[in-house]
Amino acid sequence: MRYWLFKSEPNTWGWDHQVAKGDQGQEWDGVRNYQARNFMREMQVGDQGFFYHSVDEKRIVGIVEVCATVHPDSTTDDARWECVDLRALRPIARPVSLDRIKDEPRLSDMVLVKNSRLSVQPVTEDEWNIVLELAGE
Repeated sequence: MRYWLFKSEPNTWGWDHQVAKGDQGQEWDGVRNYQARNFMREMQVGDQGFFYHSVDEKRIVGIVEVCATVHPDSTTDDARWECVDLRALRPIARPVSLDRIKDEPRLSDMVLVKNSRLSVQPVTEDEWNIVLELAGE
């Protein structure tokens, strides 16, 4: 299993929206960045990810799971854009802010710290465990 981070504006698609989709999940659509798309091409069913609220909140709020591998993004007719489907697994015990992540020396190489604008990004197993520790899990 691999780990990822998925960023979304909470007013556009927030944690509560994701949870409301239940076990069927939802396309992680609308990604128009080649690097983010390529990361989705690497994902397998069962991979897990942090659900990150961007913009004003800038914090990890939940854990999602890839429930369908890469397929055409239904929001466009442009064949270059693909997406995976995600389902919410659970909220994290204590949301972890971007500031807290940046303050943690063990996370200094995390993609979120080095390239905070990328909407889909890998997370190493060590980073995953450290973030969960910060979340009180």
